Amino acid sequence: MRFQGFFRLIDERAVIDPGARLGEGVSVGPFSVIGADVEIGAGTVIGPHVVVSGPTRIGANNRVYQFASLGEAPQDKKYGGEPTRLEIGDGNTIREYVTINRGTAQDRGVTTIGDDNWIMAYVHIAHDCVIGDHIVMSNASTLAGHVQIDSYAILGGFSKVHQFCRVGAYSFSGMDSGLTRDLPPYVTASGMPAEPHGINSEGLRRHQFAAEQIRNVKRAYKLLYRSGLPFEAARGEIETLAAKQPELAPLAEFLRTSARGIIR
Repeated sequence: MRFQGFFRLIDERAVIDPGARLGEGVSVGPFSVIGADVEIGAGTVIGPHVVVSGPTRIGANNRVYQFASLGEAPQDKKYGGEPTRLEIGDGNTIREYVTINRGTAQDRGVTTIGDDNWIMAYVHIAHDCVIGDHIVMSNASTLAGHVQIDSYAILGGFSKVHQFCRVGAYSFSGMDSGLTRDLPPYVTASGMPAEPHGINSEGLRRHQFAAEQIRNVKRAYKLLYRSGLPFEAARGEIETLAAKQPELAPLAEFLRTSARGIIR
């Protein structure tokens, strides 16, 4: 091992481009390659055999395990070498063989990962995705391009999300689910294609939702999926309830702005 700068531990077998910027306490394992236009924040650990291509910014106190590929060009035939980006926040765990691509000029131009996410082995996050905070992506879950995952969502192993879909906060997709429409906040879904199966009650309890708040979410779910009301009528009822039940505001906003329509 060799020290480079102040409190940075870089294995002598790693390849670091002179244009890369590494913060204090960054560790880079053997045979990893850090390219130009890469910035890595303080305390982040890059394991062995990791490739980070730029332009990419990785924040502080992340842990990237072996064989991950971060910031490579998007898998999009329209991509013509434009200077798009990958931005990763703080405190994320990125396990083995994860691939996260940069954005495309046809969309935001940047793929964004928030803070404190748990991204397990073989996960793929495609170009222009937006990932919130405190999300769990289980082994081999896959996001196509332009997907948005809101905070505290959980994707079960081998879940697949179609282009331009949105996955709502505190939602849960079961193992090997296929999401071809938007998954609303709080809702549990499974199947191929995925269908709704109640709310993520256990997840809400773990995140300190009160019993009354959980009951309110259940009532909103029944309005949306069990009442027989047309979608717009159910949405209007939920909008009215959200005025006095703040926990329903994210659901009301989601239903109001869904571009692909929700799973039914």
